[in-house]
Amino acid sequence: MKGLILAAGLGTRLRPITSLRPKPIISVANKPLIHYAVEDLVDTGVTEIGVVVGHGTADSFQETLEGIGGVSFEYIYQNPPQGLAHAVKVSQDFLGDDPFVMYLSDNIFENGVRDFVRAFDREDGISAVLALAPVEDPRTLGVAVVEGDRITRLVEKPEVPPSNLAVAGVYVFNRSIHDAIEVLQPGAKGEYQITDAIQLLIEAGHYIKPVQIRGWWKDTGQAEDILDANRLQLLKLRRRIEGEVENAEVVGDVVIEPGAVVRNTTVFGPALIAAGAVVEEAYIGPFTTVGCEAIICNAELEYTVVGARSKIEGVRTRLQESLIGEEVVICGHNGRPSTHRLIVGDKSQVVLQQL
Repeated sequence: MKGLILAAGLGTRLRPITSLRPKPIISVANKPLIHYAVEDLVDTGVTEIGVVVGHGTADSFQETLEGIGGVSFEYIYQNPPQGLAHAVKVSQDFLGDDPFVMYLSDNIFENGVRDFVRAFDREDGISAVLALAPVEDPRTLGVAVVEGDRITRLVEKPEVPPSNLAVAGVYVFNRSIHDAIEVLQPGAKGEYQITDAIQLLIEAGHYIKPVQIRGWWKDTGQAEDILDANRLQLLKLRRRIEGEVENAEVVGDVVIEPGAVVRNTTVFGPALIAAGAVVEEAYIGPFTTVGCEAIICNAELEYTVVGARSKIEGVRTRLQESLIGEEVVICGHNGRPSTHRLIVGDKSQVVLQQL
């Protein structure tokens, strides 16, 4: 079985964070999103992985995935992106006639994707396995109708959903999906929807099996989703202090990686201080990740993600629910406190005037 990670999307809902780098490279709990997909695939025994990328991003992904042992990557161009089914179509030479796991790179699953692969392998005659999750508002997602142990209907982004079961970001297919895509007509905005291709298989009598996810699932399409995914990942932390800690109060499940320095600071877990970071005269509250080689000085952070090599200094008002990109500089001036919520792109510089 092969893996196919779709990473060619433009990430427009996360701009300016995605203005200079693809969304799957954004870190959650100090790990690029795409690493979670790779780790989940490897956990199922998949070691041949195609990565579908957009124009000009292959080098970024190669750099991000470099050093992952035991896996062979092939980079496949989808330019321009024209839907998930189109991504499969341009990958057909890589996939051949092998079954494959298709994984949307901006998704994270608490318990990985092993359940879906096992379900596919367990029974003969299955053409596809879809991961499903009950959601409050499925109108922006693909929605499945399930009867017994089969999916009998799929609808993409319905105004009136026929169920509350959304199609999550992982699929397992046999080669029959290629035949469906070959005759598929474009849908809204000229895109080729994978739900339409699967619906063609359903109408042709193929067995499409639903598997409901266990635990949480996050589609990290927006800033608040990145922050929540970071929170959920940090809840898995167990206390580990390997960096330098001097005159600091460190409470709960806090990870301070080797080479990090924490001085005259209070840290409440769960929180992660990455390798090479320097945190001084600061407060780091729960659900905060400080990226590699970042500098936090005279500042307070809570429920915040700070990217690598960013600097936050002299900001007396606590930053909450903030997503800070890489190589960002934020500094403050003395003045009356006020609340800030920041979504800042890479290599930006922000000066916060406090009146």
